[in-house]
Amino acid sequence: MTLPNAGHSRFQHYRERLEAFDPGSGWRLWLYEFLLFGFKQAWACLFGGLLLFLLLATHLFYPEDVALHRYDFLTLAAIAIQAGMLAFRLETLGEAKVILIFHIVGTVMELFKTAVGSWTYPEASVLHIGAVPLFSGFMYAAVGSYIARVWRIFDFRFSRYPPRWATWLLAIAVYTNFFAHHWTADIRWGLFAATALLFWRTKVHFRNWRAHRWMPLLVGFGLVALFIWFSENIATFANAWNYPGQEAGWEMVSIAKYGSWYLLMLISFVLVELVQPARKPDQ
Repeated sequence: MTLPNAGHSRFQHYRERLEAFDPGSGWRLWLYEFLLFGFKQAWACLFGGLLLFLLLATHLFYPEDVALHRYDFLTLAAIAIQAGMLAFRLETLGEAKVILIFHIVGTVMELFKTAVGSWTYPEASVLHIGAVPLFSGFMYAAVGSYIARVWRIFDFRFSRYPPRWATWLLAIAVYTNFFAHHWTADIRWGLFAATALLFWRTKVHFRNWRAHRWMPLLVGFGLVALFIWFSENIATFANAWNYPGQEAGWEMVSIAKYGSWYLLMLISFVLVELVQPARKPDQ
């Protein structure tokens, strides 16, 4: 299944112009590919980057005496960004479906986690469900948006990809453990081991410029999870939410959360693979 309109996006136009340029060889080629890789990654992060910017900007500059709560403004802004990306064909309908699914999955988790005190939202809002402001679901959706977009932009292919049913069983176990560990044993170390066992031979092949390069998929999961952990530190600094211990003043998010994001990457990846099935390098 090919995502619709992918060949007609504005990014495709810029990519074709960049690929027509010949930087030569040696260090010029290395530098060019490095800069092109950064440009594509930034483009894939567009939704999440804009949302993170709004979190920080509203924390620093949003007026306190306006009728519209800051959290509600963030919800409306996230909806506007999503609509704009679809209108300008910066995002496909297939990618939007992934974002919607991830928004629902994330909101359900938020309702549970706030109920058991894992974190809190300290500011008032009108647009909320229980103790969860609606903009929070878009933070999960930003992860789904990034994976769906980077999948298309870098033309992902996979070698030695595990059976789809096995990835789904693992993703379900990961999602269940996010809830169940509050009453039963936390099996995250077993889930890490299962993830390594399932994907240790899997390579992701990505086309940065003219040729596909590859890296171990587990390394890719780890790098993206690390980036999300850094972003989470910025978001908590911006008072988007508070973990226990951050109520009196900001402090860095525990590195233990990095493991949680690593497992969340698996859920995100499996959801995207549902819309854009993994292809082999020769397909």
